Amino acid sequence: MSEEIRGRIIKAQSGFYDVETKEGVFVCQLRGRLKQGQKSGDIAAIGDWVKITVQETGEGMIEEVEPRHSMLYRMAPTPRGEYQQVIIANPDLAVFVFSIQEPEPRLRMLDRFLVIAEKERIDSLILVNKIDLSGRRQARDLFQRYEKIGYPVLYTSVPKKRGLRALKKRLIGVTSVFAGPSGSGKSSILNAIQPGLGLAVKEVSEATSKGKHTTVSRKLLPLEEGGYVADTPGLKALDLWDITPEEVDGYFREISKALKHCRFSDCTHTHEPGCAVIEAVKEKKIHPERYRSYLRMREVEEDKIPWF
Repeated sequence: MSEEIRGRIIKAQSGFYDVETKEGVFVCQLRGRLKQGQKSGDIAAIGDWVKITVQETGEGMIEEVEPRHSMLYRMAPTPRGEYQQVIIANPDLAVFVFSIQEPEPRLRMLDRFLVIAEKERIDSLILVNKIDLSGRRQARDLFQRYEKIGYPVLYTSVPKKRGLRALKKRLIGVTSVFAGPSGSGKSSILNAIQPGLGLAVKEVSEATSKGKHTTVSRKLLPLEEGGYVADTPGLKALDLWDITPEEVDGYFREISKALKHCRFSDCTHTHEPGCAVIEAVKEKKIHPERYRSYLRMREVEEDKIPWF
């Protein structure tokens, strides 16, 4: 067997993987032994670091997939049970894109995204787009709740060219993934920082929305100044897979900080006497809407959600 080379998967489609190495990009397949046995999820995905061998023909074989430090995924139902479909492995940064208007921002979706990023220990960047429609002040009045708990927030406008330079600088040298509702302007933003980039993402997204999950390719798209942006069309919505109601509080930064002072170790932060989280909400140290998002993720019924 030839010498193993380390590389990263930058494209995956129908069992073939483009692996980028110091010696170039090789089209590879998985070694048979890696596919043996029943699998509950994708063995390899874009973003995975792998070790390959290259044949005399120039074709490559993936010999080993290195452990992932993080990933974004969705669970797809199959006749044998749920299957873990990996959207991207080892992302450095998740950029959550929401417009201030057209459409109105869905902050409970943002809260859900942030919980997933916290669980997977992926850095988050909140991008508030279309501020030309409202003004920066109105946008910040709504999103400053996230700034106060430590999340970086960028305010952007493609027509006014605001915030784009700072965004481009933040993406250099990292593997990023963009997520957000349709119409928030993800493609326009990507085109603004690198012409053609947003179009490539949009084409993949449109193909996937037509139900072609199994045939469309996933790619890491290179940035001119270094780094990659993942196409990831499936990130319009993600469910809280593999997160139990009891652990949700640990993924809300401000709630996690307060719960250390709760009287009971198994406190649900919904009704218990001496609950530090409830007191923090009353004292406006925790935003009431963030608290309501937490309760919804714990599947507390609407009529039992307290108002503050």
